[in-house]
Parts: sequence; structure tokens; C-alpha cells
Amino acid sequence: MSVFDETVVLIPSRMASTRLPDKPLADIGGTAMIVHVVRRGEAAEVGPVVVAACDAEVVEAVEMANGEVVMTDPALPSGSDRIAAALNIVDPGGVYRYVVNLQGDLPTIDPEAIRTCLSALRQTEADISTLAAHIDDAEELGNPNVVKALARFEGDAPVSLAEDFVRVLPEHWDGPHLHHIGIYAYRREALERFVSLPVSARENTEKLEQLRALDNGMKIAVALVDTVPFGVDTPADLDRARALLAPSAASPQ
Repeated sequence: MSVFDETVVLIPSRMASTRLPDKPLADIGGTAMIVHVVRRGEAAEVGPVVVAACDAEVVEAVEMANGEVVMTDPALPSGSDRIAAALNIVDPGGVYRYVVNLQGDLPTIDPEAIRTCLSALRQTEADISTLAAHIDDAEELGNPNVVKALARFEGDAPVSLAEDFVRVLPEHWDGPHLHHIGIYAYRREALERFVSLPVSARENTEKLEQLRALDNGMKIAVALVDTVPFGVDTPADLDRARALLAPSAASPQ
């Protein structure tokens, strides 16, 4: 069985956003942002791509673009809960062994990064995999809004297990400085277990959902990539995304 037959890419989406209202439908070159993300997921060619929506407007936009979308309960507390619900809708028989959680606000993500995240899961015994890139900027390093992955890599190995995720680097940390990138691949049973666990104390304090996994003994593999994908959270971010995805910009490979 090929990786395409074993993997599904799920994109959680909701309209509620305080900094950028109606974010999934933000127009970028005549196309809704959520549709751009769908196209990036499709370009990765790791499996079918499905949007897990909770708003009729998002469903309509994705369907008009001939994308696949399912409606999930608007009351679900997180994107992880949303993709778990969507997985049960699109695959009640449990065919898919791997689930990629792709954020819906990454319209410029390199499809190769999606492939890298999945590959890290498949080549390790981790429950979950994610991405990180080296931090070269001192301001970024000191910014608590930039989540750091604590992981040590042996030699030139591109994948390691996460020791922790933090907003502020601990004084004793002598490993690489890594910007965590919030894309995840799960083994199906790991996703099901993760959403069944209660919010951990550290997760609640730091507002970092991945800490729930570590605090319950789950292993997270970290794969290195060259750059941090550009996320859209504010009107200024949207302007930048429009410039990056202007007709002269390269299409995803």
C-alpha cells in the first residue's frame, strides 16, 4: 500500500478570528485563502486533502473550488479535535493510518515541508511529528510569541525527538535554537488518544497544545526544514501573502 493510500491531509478551519475576521475566506489573487492551502496540500501528493470546517461559508468556498470539505461541530475546542471529528466522518472504517494536520492560514507553505513532516513520522517510532527551522535572528529568539522546539540532532541527522516546547529558552539549554512550525503528522491511534486526554497543566499555562502529548508520555519527532512558512494572522500578513502569491510568483512544486 502506498503512502497516498495510507494518509489523509486534514485542514481545520473556522471563521472566528479576532485579528483577521473571516480569515479562511480572505481574498488572495481572487482565491480564498483556505483554497490556496488546499492546493498546497494537494501539491504535496501524500494523500487526499479535506477541509474540516464549522462554517457554511467555508464549505461553500471549498466546494466551489472542487475541494473536499466536511462540516464539524462549531463547539469543538481545538483544531486537533476538529480534524479528529473530520477523520471519523471521511474514514469511519479506519483505512488511513497517518493524518497530517495542516493549518488553514499557511497559503504559501512549501508542499515539500508537508512531505518532510510525514516522512519524519514514518521513519521513526514517534507518535506525532512536526517541523522546526533554525533561528538566526536575536529578536525572534527572544520573542515569546515564537515557540521554540528543544531537540538535539546527532551529526547531520535531520530528525530527532523533541525534549520540550517553550516560549522562552531555559538558561541551561545548550542545543540548537529552533523555531517550531505548527504542522503535525499523527499516527491515527495517536491522534485518537491525544484528543481523549484532558488538557495538561503546562498546556493550559503555556497555551501550547503539543505539551499535552509530551506530558502524557507521547513522543514527538522534529524534522528540520530550511525556512519557516509564512502564516497569515493580521491584515498586514494578508497584504504580504497577496504580494507573495501575485501572478508573477512561482506556483507550488
